[in-house]
Amino acid sequence: MSLHLAYAADFPSTANTVFILPAGTTELPVTASADLPAPARQYVAEQLAADSKLIRVNQYSHQHYYVVAADKKTPDLAAEALRKSGHQLHALLKADKVEELFVCNLTTPGGALALAEGLALTAYQFEGYKTDEKSREAPKLQRLTLVGPDLDADKVQELAGVLEGVCLARDLVNAPLNKLNAIQFAERMAEAGEKAGFTTEILDLVRIEALRMGGLLAVNQGSPEPPTFTIMEYKPEGARNSKPYVLVGKGVVFDTGGLSLKPTPASMDMMKCDMAGGAAVVGTLYALAKNQVPLHVIGLVPATDNRPGGLAFAPGDVITMYSGLTVEVMNTDAEGRLLLGDALAFARKYDPELVLDFATLTGAAARAIGKEGIVCMGTAEEETLLALKKAGNRTHERLVEFPLWDEYADHIKSDIADINNIGKAEAGAISAGKFLERFTEGYPWVHFDIAAPAYLTAPDSYRGKGGTGTAVRLTYEFLVNRA
Repeated sequence: MSLHLAYAADFPSTANTVFILPAGTTELPVTASADLPAPARQYVAEQLAADSKLIRVNQYSHQHYYVVAADKKTPDLAAEALRKSGHQLHALLKADKVEELFVCNLTTPGGALALAEGLALTAYQFEGYKTDEKSREAPKLQRLTLVGPDLDADKVQELAGVLEGVCLARDLVNAPLNKLNAIQFAERMAEAGEKAGFTTEILDLVRIEALRMGGLLAVNQGSPEPPTFTIMEYKPEGARNSKPYVLVGKGVVFDTGGLSLKPTPASMDMMKCDMAGGAAVVGTLYALAKNQVPLHVIGLVPATDNRPGGLAFAPGDVITMYSGLTVEVMNTDAEGRLLLGDALAFARKYDPELVLDFATLTGAAARAIGKEGIVCMGTAEEETLLALKKAGNRTHERLVEFPLWDEYADHIKSDIADINNIGKAEAGAISAGKFLERFTEGYPWVHFDIAAPAYLTAPDSYRGKGGTGTAVRLTYEFLVNRA
């Protein structure tokens, strides 16, 4: 993340500053107007009376901005409104070519953090591969300094660590296949570990074959490039959990659908994002390690592309998974659950406290709730699911829980194998979850289908366009509260 976040006890009177005002403000506090001439104060008062939510005053040597906090039903919604205000403010900062901004919170605790979060995530730019200087736009905003009695340097640096994790996930999702195959993906995860402070072990084709990970190997059969299985571990001294949390992420670096070929350009052209679950896992581990959260957490990312070439697996094939279960392949485009099935069964060796998996798994989840939320389901206790939902509300990566009723097992029955890999036309997200459930015996588990919000084809406030880093902030928020 190129934008630097810092904390200060106060702000210089001649600095570019944004003041966050309480909802319903009609008069400027002295703190926010000390250096304003009378006409400028009158102008701001008129704008506040007109219910303006974002006001700019040009002081010539510097700029003042005023953001009025929204009056929302819950603190979580008020924080989200400030993130969106950060997005709107960024457009003004860009026009004014502001390089450094002080954020002064005059409202409820956490206001500066929320506004800065929206600003920083809006300021994110994927570096990409442009070589023409005319087509490259260097980011103007370089530094945010947060000010307020509810803040300290640790809180600001924690936010910076989380945002770096989100931006890492975004960078990985935005990279195309020819820049991020399974091996390169694994190497990028190892680089992130070296930078943040977690260890990485990369299993190559020989070791994956030795482990008999039939799901991962089957999906990889049509690819000219080998698969990888990356094991990341963050285990700080003084970790407060005796059994680790395990995060599992789908790492399909490109999905053609295999022999069950996807239509193009309707869906295949954005399938570089099919490893967004794996990106969320490494982004979360990065944030946890960077912020030295005292938890033992393991990340598992099986990775390959899914192509129709060579000896590609075919509809009707029966494969034997790492767990020993047999699967009848009815559709090679239902490949993500095969990788995840192997990884979820592998997770059992760690005797985990809880396993969370993340995947751009089904169009059914996207159609059900759109890009506005994340579908989840699982076997964890209600208390855990409630804590996850609260974390989702706080970060506005909201969760909608789907059922895993016993009757849904009928959707994946096979005549010739233990299960098949695709359900009926109805409840597609649930039958995918029901498939995964078969590989999670012995530990509590929650599955997150991030198919819709992981990659956006049009800009959406501070989430931007392209990879969003979905689930990093949610998972970090959940885990840090477990510490």
